[in-house]
Amino acid sequence: MGANASQLEKEIGLEQFPANEHFFGFVNFGNTCYCNSVLQALYFCRPFREKVLHYKQQVKSQKKETLLTCLADLFHSVATQKKKVGALSPKKFITKLRKENEHFDNYMQQDAHECLNYLLNTVADILTAEKKGTQEPENNGVHTKPDPTWVHEIFQGTLTNETRCLNCESVSSKDEDFLDLSVDVLQNTSITHCLRVFSSTETLCTEHKYYCEVCCSKQEAQKRMRVKKLPQILALHLKRFKYMEHLNRYIKVSHRVVFPLELRLFNTSDDAFNPERLYDLVAVVVHCGSGPNRGHYISIVKSHGFWLLFDDDVVDIIDASQIEEFYGVPSDLQKNSTETGYIFFYQSRE
Repeated sequence: MGANASQLEKEIGLEQFPANEHFFGFVNFGNTCYCNSVLQALYFCRPFREKVLHYKQQVKSQKKETLLTCLADLFHSVATQKKKVGALSPKKFITKLRKENEHFDNYMQQDAHECLNYLLNTVADILTAEKKGTQEPENNGVHTKPDPTWVHEIFQGTLTNETRCLNCESVSSKDEDFLDLSVDVLQNTSITHCLRVFSSTETLCTEHKYYCEVCCSKQEAQKRMRVKKLPQILALHLKRFKYMEHLNRYIKVSHRVVFPLELRLFNTSDDAFNPERLYDLVAVVVHCGSGPNRGHYISIVKSHGFWLLFDDDVVDIIDASQIEEFYGVPSDLQKNSTETGYIFFYQSRE
């Protein structure tokens, strides 16, 4: 049952919140809950919200409409409402999203993780292009890597892929950046364990031997992926949709995975920049239902010590103990009616 403004005010005392903190659901335009849930989660990632609102102030006179200007208009609309609670229409943003990417240009249920990826990468590309437009031409034809945008400053971390030759013990490593981490789902486990498995050691042997530059030959080796740079906001994605060849379709993996309210990463590299970083859970995109193309997305967010649930245009207050309902199920017997955490946003405690 959704709560209206007076109910929420009675339950949590909205006067406790700062003047610019508002709780507005988003209208669904035909299976757009995948987008609404991601937008809500990002709005309550405070560093991201602040950058988007600051961008809105910077480009007041900009005439060209982009996905970022539409996002900034939407966030600004939420932040400047006179009421504390209500519902808004994200129609301009949805229309722009569908126009920019044909994958979303329909009324089918889409994947919230794909939406998040597209949104963050597109915003970063827009910021990079705008920055290039104001820069002087590069000298002597020398091309340098573009400076990171505020999207990268907030969400980008670095993985290091380490390979150790078992013959000469030499170690080679290759770094790669990420805006979110996707990890496999294991039964009756936790986010921390899933991350440990993500970074577990794999032995390369038989036909999969590693060519060692030091030995100048193929050798048995061990490799593992670890986190070298921890982002300000860690976006974690559980691979809950698995393709089954014999069924010729994706199924949902509804395994129970506990996600803590506080998180510390233990799968960091020896030369990690900030291995002691401690994270607090600020938002979760939840998938409800039995498959990727069937079901529904909602989001739960934390604001000033309270947890709220956003189900499209409906806003509810929930108790922290209710978060356990979104862990998943101990066995697949109940998989047809599961509400499971899908994308998690952990903000570093500075």
